[in-house]
This record gives sequence, C-alpha cells and structure tokens, in this order.
Amino acid sequence: MNFWNQIPYKISPYLIQFNGFGIRYYSLMYVLAFVTFYFLIKYRLKKERFPSIEISHIDDFLIWAAAGVLLGGRLGYVIFYDFKYYMNNPLTIFLPFTFSDGFTFTGISGMSYHGGLIGVMAAVYFFCKKNKLNLWEFSDLLCPVVPLGYTFGRLGNFFNSELYGRATSLPWGMVFPSDPTHTLRHPSQLYEAFFEGIILFGILWWVRKSKYLKHRLFGLYLSGYGLIRFIIEFFREPDNHLKFVAYSFTMGQILCLIMIFAGFLIFFRNKIKN
Repeated sequence: MNFWNQIPYKISPYLIQFNGFGIRYYSLMYVLAFVTFYFLIKYRLKKERFPSIEISHIDDFLIWAAAGVLLGGRLGYVIFYDFKYYMNNPLTIFLPFTFSDGFTFTGISGMSYHGGLIGVMAAVYFFCKKNKLNLWEFSDLLCPVVPLGYTFGRLGNFFNSELYGRATSLPWGMVFPSDPTHTLRHPSQLYEAFFEGIILFGILWWVRKSKYLKHRLFGLYLSGYGLIRFIIEFFREPDNHLKFVAYSFTMGQILCLIMIFAGFLIFFRNKIKN
C-alpha cells in the first residue's frame, strides 16, 4: 500500500487529548460549520436585498439552528437507525458516559443528517412564526449557504474513521482503523464532503439571485442534496445493524428519496403560487 491508502492511520481523531477526555476534530468541524454559515449569511444580508430580515435576526437564529441540528440529528439517529437499542437503553441517548464498568466517558456517537434537517426545518418554521418573517424569504437566505457546512461535517467523519465506503480495488481506496476487516474502501466521507458540500454549495450560490428561483431554493436544495446523497450511498458501507432496508437500498437512500419527492413538491407548488 502507498501513503494515500493509509492516510486514515496517520490522522488522530483528537486535536487535544488528556486522561480520557479530549477535543475531537469532529466537534471542531461543527464549530467551523456554524462560523462559516454565520459569516456567509452576514455577507448576503449586506450585499443582497432581504427586506424583512436583519442581522440581529441571524444572531438569535444561530441558537435555534444549533438546537435543531443537535437535537434533531441525535433523535433522528435514534429513530431511523437504532430505535430498538435506544428504547432498551434510553439513558444512552444523551448521556456521554457509562457506569457499566466503572465510570467511563464515552461521548455521544450517532448523528443523522436527515434528523438534523428535520430539526432545523422546525427551528426555521417556529423562528419565522415568532418573529413574523416570511418563511420562504428566510429559506432563500439560508439554503445557498447551508451545504458548505457539510464539507466540515464529512471531514469530521473522515477524521473519526467512520461512515467509510464499501470495498474497492480502485487506487484511491483507503484502509480505516475502525474497520475490523482492514479492507481497502472508498473514502466516501471525502466524496460527500466534495459533492454534497462544495459542489452543491457552488450550484446554489451561483443561482441564488435568480428571480425564477425566488422562494424555490429550498425545494431545489432538498432535491439536489437528496439526489447527490442517494448516488453516493451506493459507495458507502451500510450500517452493520441495518444493512439494506428495502431491496438494495439503504436507510439513507430511502430518506433521500423522500427528500427528492418533497423538494419537487415544494419547487412546483411555489411556482404555481408565484
């Protein structure tokens, strides 16, 4: 194997570690995602026209968004990916330690993108209702910026050596420390960081000012992300305890199909309404 194939072994998941506690790059990626989101939104508010939205609204919304991502992402994982286990072990949903063999800090592992999306959608809806903002105008502001955060999130998955891809013989395959079989695999986290993050961000950022897409960017975002993620799931190793939930489709692909359908509905419903 060459250096490229063994990169995951060269990377520690921790930025700092001391006596069992540490700061993971994964956590740092969440911080970078929110910081990037905040400054790009501020840039848009200064350079573009959103009559009913002020920067102070975004300062308040960040707390709502963080709660939506964290609560929705965690509960989404519990419901979509391992409901039976967590119903039998409810304390493990939010407790970052265990008493089964003395006191052990375990952290909280297991976040669902689709659950986080639902959490943020709820946060956006109730925030707009509370502040009497136009829901679709607020969505137009947020959607072009959001995908760039996925680049940081997927890099966090890569540093954690998790959510790796299926076995491959391609020269850019990698071996991940968390894989007990030590098989050469697709670095699917990097695929997702590039296509779900950078490419989707580039597309939405490019078309964000189109009058034709006014109040439809959320529909475009849902369908675009859903399609990209659906394709990449063919290269990603399914969860061990779930495998394939319907024919050769994973749970992620089923949820992405729902996203694509919902995105089309929103896109064409807002077209007729406009």
